[in-house]
Amino acid sequence: MYRFKPELRIPGPVPVPSEVSLQMARPVINHRGAVFKERFPAVLSRLQLIFGTKNPVYMITGSGTAGMETAVANLVSPGTPVLCLVGGFFGKRWAELCTAYKAQVHVLEFPWDRGVDPDQVAEFLQQHPEIELIFVVYNESSTAVLNDVQAVAKARGDHQALLVVDAVSALGGAPCEMDAWGLDVVVSAAQKCLMMPPGAAFIALSERARAYLEKCDSSRYYFDLRKYEQFLAKGETPFTPNIHIVFALEETLKMLETEGLDNVYARHALMRDMTRAGIRALGLELLVSDRDASPTLTAVKHPQADEFRQRIRKKYGVEFAGGQGTHAGKVFRIGHMGYATPLDVLTALAVLEVELQKFGQATEAAERVLAAR
Repeated sequence: MYRFKPELRIPGPVPVPSEVSLQMARPVINHRGAVFKERFPAVLSRLQLIFGTKNPVYMITGSGTAGMETAVANLVSPGTPVLCLVGGFFGKRWAELCTAYKAQVHVLEFPWDRGVDPDQVAEFLQQHPEIELIFVVYNESSTAVLNDVQAVAKARGDHQALLVVDAVSALGGAPCEMDAWGLDVVVSAAQKCLMMPPGAAFIALSERARAYLEKCDSSRYYFDLRKYEQFLAKGETPFTPNIHIVFALEETLKMLETEGLDNVYARHALMRDMTRAGIRALGLELLVSDRDASPTLTAVKHPQADEFRQRIRKKYGVEFAGGQGTHAGKVFRIGHMGYATPLDVLTALAVLEVELQKFGQATEAAERVLAAR
């Protein structure tokens, strides 16, 4: 039996460009040495444009969840009243993290196939002036919903609450204007739209969040952002970092800067539209409406989703992701983020056509979208 070249079409980890992979093979350097001290802060400063902030961006060696926990550990004291907006697996993770840090957790539940309703958030905040922190997911990768975090930020009005955003599967694939939109904390990670292997999380804070952090009396050590701030001032991290992620980040930022962020976002929007047109042409049902659709992945309903995608993986070497939470076994998810192009979308759709014996239908629909651009 012949072996396939694996084709990852999941919402992370994503395929890594060869240029970035080569950086991961470079010799290890001293993370307390002169070379690292010069390059590290310079690389992180280039992330500010993607975050849309003038404030520092910190790197935590760990997964995206490590970045989420860093936010919670530095903001949530025991008894802090918080609001978690839950419309998927990762919104639920915010609530679980806040519970672990002994917050007074309030939850606003939303259907797991549509976006957060800013009007409901505004109404809840009017009834609960004591809320100090709001936790939301920008791109809920468990459902393929892109939440309007700018509208959620506006919904606060003059309420005191800080807005904390999980942008793990959005940053680099959808616009993020942290300062302009009034986002107080934004968390992301290496292995999604930033086109790197797993191993680092990134976090930025507004000035208001930085001041709030000083009042937090939560127990923390590895995730204490005050340490990261102190060490970044001298070009270091408080603990041994993932050195090769820094090398990789240099390369991936060069690629994104060369393409231009507006073009990066347009590419992701195009892949979204191509995928959705193709899925409809195949007679399959999309989980999410056009209004709430993510530019970085698409969720498709299927009565035997897991068996269907496993069959495709074994026969063609293309790997789609399964559903999570309430959608487990009921949907499959197609990743089109980071190191992906319209050609990758056509390949994924062609595989679906062959398996469903609806030859040409999806790719023709997708090509019409491509031609219209």
